[in-house]
Amino acid sequence: MRKTLSSLIILFFISFFSCSEKTDKNIQVVDFDEFYSKIDLSSDDTYVINFWATWCSPCVKELPYFESVNNEYADKNVKVILVSLDFPSQIESKLKPYIRRNKIKSNVILLDDSKMNKWVPRVSEKWDGGIPATLIVNSSNYNFYPSSFEKEELVAEILKAID
Repeated sequence: MRKTLSSLIILFFISFFSCSEKTDKNIQVVDFDEFYSKIDLSSDDTYVINFWATWCSPCVKELPYFESVNNEYADKNVKVILVSLDFPSQIESKLKPYIRRNKIKSNVILLDDSKMNKWVPRVSEKWDGGIPATLIVNSSNYNFYPSSFEKEELVAEILKAID
């Protein structure tokens, strides 16, 4: 009995910690040039890039829509990248817990580049740097949206880009 109980406790801890590792994403911290180099417009992929932060209420409200798109359109070569503008010092205390709590499976990177005046206009001349903001881009489309989305609007814009 005691041996069985010990075995069950050990199995519980092993499964608990292995589940934790699977949901604990390793957040890559990049500057804008590193981020920009990840976008391959010579491929058949459509990138849905959302600029957001955990402290931004409209950002947090729309994140489930991006997660849904990540799940529903992966087979259509749609790649969702969630570009966090959170503070690098808060990766462990805010960003990772948020991702774990909300079971975010999309690719999340943290953009750490203080030269906003240089990289914001490279994303779009229409962008003042406010978030949320989204870029939907592929080899034949470059569409920037400097506001939040409802799910139906997001899907409609993606469908325009992939059709």
